[in-house]
Amino acid sequence: MIKLVSIIIPVFNEVDAIEKLVENTQNLRNLGLNFEYEIIVVDDGSTDGTGATLKEIQLTNQNLHVVSLVRNYGQSTALQAGFDHSTGDVLITMDGDLQNDPADIPKIIDVLKNNNEIDLVAGWRKDRQDSVLNRKLPSMFANYLISYTTGIKLKDYGCSLKGYRRELVSKFRLYGEMHRFIPAIAAEVGAKIIEIPVKHHPRITGKSKYGIDRTLRVILDLIWIQFSRRYMHRPIHAFGGIGLTMLSAGLLIFLWLFFEKILFGNEIGTRPLLTLGLLLTLLGTQLLAVGLLGELLIRIYHEPSGRKQYQIKLKK
Repeated sequence: MIKLVSIIIPVFNEVDAIEKLVENTQNLRNLGLNFEYEIIVVDDGSTDGTGATLKEIQLTNQNLHVVSLVRNYGQSTALQAGFDHSTGDVLITMDGDLQNDPADIPKIIDVLKNNNEIDLVAGWRKDRQDSVLNRKLPSMFANYLISYTTGIKLKDYGCSLKGYRRELVSKFRLYGEMHRFIPAIAAEVGAKIIEIPVKHHPRITGKSKYGIDRTLRVILDLIWIQFSRRYMHRPIHAFGGIGLTMLSAGLLIFLWLFFEKILFGNEIGTRPLLTLGLLLTLLGTQLLAVGLLGELLIRIYHEPSGRKQYQIKLKK
């Protein structure tokens, strides 16, 4: 049962948009929202006067709560701060640049209200109002790459407009730049996800915080996502397999060189094959050691604090 909706908006240097943003969001009653709601704006270390403007707006908006971070941590940390300071049964996240439309919020809440099987409603900017080169093409590539790698098929991983049940967000935490992988992270804890089309407006204030280099960061983050999904609880399999292969190859090289020296009297001290064997043996041994240390660390991570290595299905 939905009693309270928390609308979480991380912002960074959006002084020109913040008043209109709060005004649009406060108009949710007229847009069809029939639940009590709170608006949580997380100021992610803005330096352009956004924080001061928010404090003024807060004086005349009782359901507006401002969380001010001491510096710019990034969108993932700002979202996590919003999750931590929210009290709603349903949480809605959206961007602070006026490109997401608050009119879509009641539609997202209706999906969660009418379908108890759904835990996360992801927005799809079907008619995206961004530049093709700097935003659309990198985003298309990133969406394909994330969907292919994680197996969670979504058309728009980058849309910030999403709806979550409280039970879901309590099962994970966001670090680094993991906000773009929330659907994949949510699926790992048993969430049922649906994607619906939402409106998208052209950016009319400020400037985009993203560039084409974002795609490179997506690739690096994907490596971590895949490692955490497949090997977090068995790191010896990730490092040990490669290490054992290298070590075996190195030892076979040594064995071959040993027989060459003993049986044929060949000189082996200056041969590149000896250097290769030594390199493979050392690297293989080190990777095996890393895998063993990983096994110890994962036990230290879980056992002293009582963390479980499994997740129970979300209650419906």
